[in-house]
Amino acid sequence: MRAHSELLAVRHGQSEWNLRGRWQGQADPPLTGLGERQAEIAADALARRLAESDNSWRTPAMRGHDLHTARHAFDLPPFDLIVSSDLQRARRTAEIIAKHLGVSEVAADESLRERSAGPWEGLTRAEIDEGWPGDVAARRWPPGFESEESIARRLLPALRRHLSVCGRVLLVGHAGVLKTIDARVGLGDERVPNLAGRWFWLDGAAADANWSWDQLAPRNRVELVASDIDLMIE
Repeated sequence: MRAHSELLAVRHGQSEWNLRGRWQGQADPPLTGLGERQAEIAADALARRLAESDNSWRTPAMRGHDLHTARHAFDLPPFDLIVSSDLQRARRTAEIIAKHLGVSEVAADESLRERSAGPWEGLTRAEIDEGWPGDVAARRWPPGFESEESIARRLLPALRRHLSVCGRVLLVGHAGVLKTIDARVGLGDERVPNLAGRWFWLDGAAADANWSWDQLAPRNRVELVASDIDLMIE
């Protein structure tokens, strides 16, 4: 068993409300056709990157074996676990990626849901600015808008559970969830496009189920889908 866990946390593909500019929160709009295609492209990008990374330790006789379909007996699986929010835009993204990577199952976890946006769910930015002038710019949140502290309280136990496999985990979640992880490990507030995210490293996760945020080490940021991918879709 490996003595560390690797976590790749990425945002879901484009949803119907992403397309319309509506704040989603814990509402449950589906992916668009583009969002499903983004997930397929992201899966292909992951397969290539993981094959290149995992091939680096193989002997010459082991190289050339397909990582995901006819794996050599000593190959590592692409992910030991794929987990997502139970909201369909994240769950469906994870299912598409899992199918392309040959992972048989996706674990859906409501603890990984997007933050609740309270009365702003379903509204566009223009509608919010009309009803609550200046509040978004001033970061004044309405009643029912979930705080970062609340997200972190439900998120940390979920991450402890999923990373206890002490391997490689793919998490498909939401911008608010990914920004909370970044903030808790000391990173700044970056925009999170669809199918973008970051790798994290956790040393000795299986040995200590009660690890804290400062033990989760951020690694490289990834964007699995080009920002102009919509130009490639009819």
